[in-house]
Amino acid sequence: MRPRRAAEITLTIAAPLLLLAIWELLSRGGVLNPIFWPRPSSLIDTFWRMVTKEGLMTDIRISLLRIIGGFLLGAVPAVVLGLAMGLFWPVRVFFMPLASAIYAIPKIAVLPLVIIAFGIGEASKLVIVAVSIFFLVALNTMSGVLEIDPTYRDAARNLGASRWELFYSVALPGALPQIFTGLRLGLGFALIVIVGAEFLAAKRGIGYQIWEDYQTLRIKQMFVGLVVTAMMGWGLTMLLTGLERLAMPWRRSA
Repeated sequence: MRPRRAAEITLTIAAPLLLLAIWELLSRGGVLNPIFWPRPSSLIDTFWRMVTKEGLMTDIRISLLRIIGGFLLGAVPAVVLGLAMGLFWPVRVFFMPLASAIYAIPKIAVLPLVIIAFGIGEASKLVIVAVSIFFLVALNTMSGVLEIDPTYRDAARNLGASRWELFYSVALPGALPQIFTGLRLGLGFALIVIVGAEFLAAKRGIGYQIWEDYQTLRIKQMFVGLVVTAMMGWGLTMLLTGLERLAMPWRRSA
C-alpha cells in the first residue's frame, strides 16, 4: 500500500505543477502576454506583499468562515431530509417537485432576494451558501438510501427497529458513499457561490479582493486571488476526503 500511496501523492502534486510549468514557459516565450498573463514565478513576491501588507490572510479567513458556516447550515438538515426522502415515500413525493424546481435555479440569481430578506451582512452570505447546496446534498442522500438493498430495511423492521433506528443504523451507513459525493459537489458549489456573492455584496473576502483587483487592473493581485481560491478549494476537498476516510474505514482499507 505504501508505494501506491506515494504514487497517488506524486500524481496529485504533479498535475498542478505541470500546469504552472506550462504557463511559465508560455509566458516566458511570449506566447502569452505577460501583462495579462504574468509568469507564476512573478506572483510569489506579489503574494508575499499581499499577505504582509494588504490583509490577504484576513480575506482568506473571512471567506473560509463563510464557506464552512454556510456549508454546515445547509448540509446537516439536507442529509436528514435526504434520509427521510429515501426511507419514506410520502416525504419523497411531497418534496421532489420543490427540490426539482429549486435545484434548477442558478443560486447566484437568488442572491438579491436573500439580501432583501437577510440584509448585506454575514447572514446573507451563510444563507446563500446553504441554499446553494441544500437540495444537491439532499437528492444525493436520497439516491444513496434508495440504492440500499431493501432486505436490510425489512430485516431491521422485522427486528422491531424504530424509525430513528432505521435512520442511524440502516439508512445513514448505507447511504454514506452517496452522501459524501453530494457533500463534495456541494463544497464546490459553496466556493463558487461565496466568491460570486463577495463580488456583489461584501467589503472583505477573497471574492471581493479579486473583483477589486480586476476593476483597478491589478492583474498580478487578481491572479494571486484566483490561485488562492483554487488552493482553498483543494484544501477543503482534502479535508472532506479525510473525513470520508474516517467515516468509512472499510472503503479506506479496500
